[in-house]
Amino acid sequence: MSMQQVERPPIQYASEGSGPLLQRDYWAVFKGVSKTPEEIAEHLRTHFPEFSPPETARFRRCEDSSRPLAVGDEMEIRITLLGWCKVRVVHADACSITLRTLEGHPEAGRITFGVTREGDRLGFRIRSRTRQASLVKYLGFLLLGKQLQSRCWINFIWKLAESLGGTVDGTVHVETSKTRDRPSDWGEGDTPTFSCAEAK
Repeated sequence: MSMQQVERPPIQYASEGSGPLLQRDYWAVFKGVSKTPEEIAEHLRTHFPEFSPPETARFRRCEDSSRPLAVGDEMEIRITLLGWCKVRVVHADACSITLRTLEGHPEAGRITFGVTREGDRLGFRIRSRTRQASLVKYLGFLLLGKQLQSRCWINFIWKLAESLGGTVDGTVHVETSKTRDRPSDWGEGDTPTFSCAEAK
């Protein structure tokens, strides 16, 4: 085993966290975007760090940034008030990409970014299924983290739409719900948190 493999931090599954398992959705319909879902997804995988607002969470590629993100790639994140942590790409297909949090991240779980069809229009959805990594972090999430996280992903979606030459039609919708664990939350399979073909 190489030194690089030894130093890669382990995945932090949702089953290892504290507090309730939260499913958080952020979604919007794009207007003025002429690309296909597949083209948008590739654009996302190629330029991912450019869409995250640095005032809340700054992403940085760990591997070759000249190619689209692929399974096994990692990104460092500097989260406001919390410092640096990492995520790893565990699934990628034509229309989505899924990341799992690694040891040291304030959350435990996974998040999927995917292009959907909203009727005859293009939509984009982010869905996370996570617990906080510890009880202390859960309390911090309730006090401030929830608002910062929402601001991060709302701005992410707006910046993605604008980078594609369009905008968000109306607003970015946000919904949070407590949910039950699934086998994939325990690490049994690296499936996305939602199917782009079925998302509404």
